[in-house]
Amino acid sequence: MELNFEMVAIVAVYFLGLMAVGAWASRKVKTSEDYILAGRNLGFWVFTILIVACICSGMTILGTSGLGYVTGWPTIWEQVFVPLSAAVCILLFGTKLHAVGSERGYLTVQDYFSDRFYSQNGIRGLSAITGILVSLIYMVGQYVAISMVLSWLFGISYHTALIISALIVTAYVIMGGLYAVAWNNLIQGMMLIIGVLIVAPAVIYSAGGLTHINTVLSGIDPNFVQPWFPDWYPEAPGPYAGYAFATPLFLVSFFFLLSFGLASAPHVINNVFAARDSKYFKWAPLAAFSIYVVVMYLIKISGFAGRVMTTQGQITLPTGVSNPSDYAFVLGAEYAFPSIISVFIGVIVLAAVMSTTDRLMLTIGTYFGWDIYKRFLRPDARDSTVTFVSRAAVATAALLTLAMAWSNPPALLAWLIWMGIGLMLACYVAPLFAGLYWRRATREGAIFSMALGLAGAGVAGYWYQFVHPLPVHFSLYGFVLSVVAMVVVSLATSKPSDEVLENTMTGLYIRRK
Repeated sequence: MELNFEMVAIVAVYFLGLMAVGAWASRKVKTSEDYILAGRNLGFWVFTILIVACICSGMTILGTSGLGYVTGWPTIWEQVFVPLSAAVCILLFGTKLHAVGSERGYLTVQDYFSDRFYSQNGIRGLSAITGILVSLIYMVGQYVAISMVLSWLFGISYHTALIISALIVTAYVIMGGLYAVAWNNLIQGMMLIIGVLIVAPAVIYSAGGLTHINTVLSGIDPNFVQPWFPDWYPEAPGPYAGYAFATPLFLVSFFFLLSFGLASAPHVINNVFAARDSKYFKWAPLAAFSIYVVVMYLIKISGFAGRVMTTQGQITLPTGVSNPSDYAFVLGAEYAFPSIISVFIGVIVLAAVMSTTDRLMLTIGTYFGWDIYKRFLRPDARDSTVTFVSRAAVATAALLTLAMAWSNPPALLAWLIWMGIGLMLACYVAPLFAGLYWRRATREGAIFSMALGLAGAGVAGYWYQFVHPLPVHFSLYGFVLSVVAMVVVSLATSKPSDEVLENTMTGLYIRRK
């Protein structure tokens, strides 16, 4: 895109607005609870949009449209599974965590783990370190996405864009903590929702409409207009094409990966402690799902439209990059709208990506400051010191992910993000679900579950990447190991005390009557 004054002015106003919210929020931060949980004072829509915005990452616009460009309709299931994760997080995990957390003063999900599994050090340390690790991996994908958009908008180098994005997000997260993240995400979330409702139909119309899009896609590959790709057969050691991974068996793993892996993600699940009122958990799951499913469907179909527009010569994907399909949405939008309007589209894409990046940074800072520094390194640290250390950890996380994202971006942005989600599925879902609903789940079971899940997903991920394709997402192997370890080890060890189970509201119910 050609650089001009209006473009610079619009993006500058957007960035200054984010910084202004950060400065305003900094005045509200008096304690660690203020910095980590916004004083447990988030209203219904701020809370609901925060959950959606934290899930709504670079995958939602760049990765989702890029995946649609490459695979067609067989990956449309993603558009149900991802919004479902918001509902699962709020309803199945959040309702009970919020009730217990408000009563017992939890600031992080590690507080719950250490309380429920009566382990002040083991489970807290393991889950905090694992959460930091997967958040760092996930955040690399977000920085790649932000840098792609800034490079497209300003024609600057990928590395320059990377530095700018890191400085902006880090600054307002350090200043205002969750107050800044939540209110900026409300603004960015509304921009994303309104923007997609306006832009996506225009891109689809520019490609010739949905019927024409399907006709062109079927001409490229008849399976592009099917609900899934054919199963692998014994004579075929893998899919018939690199993009044809979404078989029925793979989609089963896709369901667990997205609907439960994302729901238990550290940067998503921790938000449930910040809601002002328990009544929000009745309608927030439906509101979050309904909003997000519309946005996701429109973006995926825009990816289909981008493939058709490329075929028809209306747009040309960039060369010299390793992930050209991830530019499908922004290039289609640029074609459909005048240049000045397409600048606003770029800001919308930035909003989607930055709304996840900021929460990831805060999660890393929180887990290090509260769960590692306060609990292991300096138990007697003052509240102000913990907040300072959390802010320092945010800056350190920014530098680490900057270094990790410095090389060329991955071949397809969605895959890197799925890698992070996969580790979340393998490590967190079984201990969290069992802890909330199974009274027989024990400390030893949770530790073995988390550790074996991480190891299993790591080995399967290496096998997939460097040895041989797998028929399901690699994280499913780690998840199965995690579930088996939780059940077997828990049954082989002593049952938790009734006091622990009652204090943490453990049982087969969502809300205690």
